[in-house]
Amino acid sequence: MAEPVKLISPTFSDLFEPNLEIGQFPDGDSHVRIPLLSECKNREVIIFHRLYPKQNTGVVALLFILDAVKNAGAKTVKIVVPYLPYARQDKQKLEGELLAANGLCRLLKKAGADSLITFDCHFLNAEGQQEFEGLPILNLSMGPELVKKAEEIFGGEDFEIIGPDDGSNYLVSGHGGQSMKKVRKEYDHGKIDYRDVHDIAGHLEVKGKNVLILDDMISSGSTMIKCLEKVTAAGAKNIACAATHGLFLFDCLDRLQVFTKNIFSSDSIENSRAMVSMKEKLTNLK
Repeated sequence: MAEPVKLISPTFSDLFEPNLEIGQFPDGDSHVRIPLLSECKNREVIIFHRLYPKQNTGVVALLFILDAVKNAGAKTVKIVVPYLPYARQDKQKLEGELLAANGLCRLLKKAGADSLITFDCHFLNAEGQQEFEGLPILNLSMGPELVKKAEEIFGGEDFEIIGPDDGSNYLVSGHGGQSMKKVRKEYDHGKIDYRDVHDIAGHLEVKGKNVLILDDMISSGSTMIKCLEKVTAAGAKNIACAATHGLFLFDCLDRLQVFTKNIFSSDSIENSRAMVSMKEKLTNLK
């Protein structure tokens, strides 16, 4: 049986050698070239393409790639998107608010994706094979690798694992950890905008203990900072915070470093704190 054709986007150049060309014309239109396009006929194709940062142009490029590969006669097409943008927009809070997570998955399926492989997808809250909007999704987790990195940071000493909200529960429960409860503020006068975290609720017994706070993503850092405040007030000895996806927006890192210097993520998104690699898991994909 022929090996799958692996199409590697330039967005993956830190991990694999790209064989796709993606650029822009002077007017901003995307330009995509697939030198291996003729080899896709009657073959399984795996497309490796990050969608962050610049998620809007990244999505457009991926839709074009999917359309071209399907038109070229590919038998099946898998897409590998380590961090799925729009994944937090899966619940409607205001009338007329779009469910962008749902819409994106429908678009990918209609464009030709037979399945999606991603990591710690925000709206799935569980590892393994699932389906969303008719799109089969394999949700892999970097939780074990992040915990292993924490073992190095704590020098082999015992540590507690805490998730800041229910969405992180599957990341921490397998390691004997506990999850807190996140309470967000309401939208400001009905305006669709980012809702700040009001509080992190839950009982902590971490006095004198090492603590790893583990989440699927650190974006603006508001959730992680609230949890750091709680853990610090509860008397933790040493603290580390980690996430699969490190966006670290605005002055997030500076604010986190007030509480701890032990801040790290996977390389699902390239950033200065990407200390755990997903390369081995991606290399072994079939």
